[in-house]
Amino acid sequence: MKKGKAAVLAVCLAVSLLTGCHRKIEPISKSGFLLNTFVTVTLYDNDDPKILKECLDLCRSYENIFSKTIESSEVYKINHRSEQETSVKLSPDMAALLSKGLYYSKISNGDFDITIEPLSSLWDFTASNPVIPPSDEISAAVKKVGYQNLKLEDDTLTFLSHDTSIDLGAIAKGYIADRMKDYLLEQGVKSAVINLGGNVLCVGKKPDGSPFKIGLQKPYADRNETIETLNIEDMSVVSSGVYERHFEKDGVNYHHILNPRDGYPYENGLVSVTILSKLSVDGDALSTTCFSMGLEKGMELLNSMDDVYGVFITEDGKVHYTEGAKDFLVTSP
Repeated sequence: MKKGKAAVLAVCLAVSLLTGCHRKIEPISKSGFLLNTFVTVTLYDNDDPKILKECLDLCRSYENIFSKTIESSEVYKINHRSEQETSVKLSPDMAALLSKGLYYSKISNGDFDITIEPLSSLWDFTASNPVIPPSDEISAAVKKVGYQNLKLEDDTLTFLSHDTSIDLGAIAKGYIADRMKDYLLEQGVKSAVINLGGNVLCVGKKPDGSPFKIGLQKPYADRNETIETLNIEDMSVVSSGVYERHFEKDGVNYHHILNPRDGYPYENGLVSVTILSKLSVDGDALSTTCFSMGLEKGMELLNSMDDVYGVFITEDGKVHYTEGAKDFLVTSP
């Protein structure tokens, strides 16, 4: 259930700040290719390049924990445990992230499922010549998926089936963004933007007190074309869509958001879901969860939650907002 998060396009960068010693601080940024995407951190009230470097280093350290393909990662070792090993001890970060993943697996009744790995590894949406996996292999993988086969107690994860393996690609970016924010706050940064390839987390607001402006990409359009612009202060904006990691065969669009029940990409009339939340880990999980649940159930779930908002785009091009979501729209003067 890898996600190509397609969200963020417009972050206003023209900001300056006069400090007490009258030294003008210009925004500084640093980027790196991490988490299979381009990660960028921008500081608005601090021009110390060491903070940027260490923030990206922190991102890399978490990638080395949560990646399912890096052989030294904790996830890889969990998925390649011996048949006799039914329980594993987890690091604090892994236990925290798995707890979140299991929570969203449960409240969606398995529409979102962190044990999707047997299926997600069959599909390669970034290959130069992607193919649809054989139907018998998909059917076999579906039988191995089921979050009910995981039991988490404190720092111990127990597997009820040896066939169960995990894929945190639909939730890890959000968790990592939150930890990067924690680091920046510890360094005294109060105004920044963390962009993990479309998972955007705004730290505070601009130094002049105004909100950051985050643009939502128009589906299937150029990255610079937006459908809406949002005013964001100290919140996360995360999108899941069918138009990033995808390929077309015989007129059918195959995208990366897989249905755990049949092994194929969801076809429910949705094109994208964007979540606004305080914690990026919740936005990350909910963007996939709500997409998987569909428009009606997804909006119902968000409307039952506090301080979480959603923007849904359907195949007919219509934009649907949960309660309070329109309040974030940038209105024309």
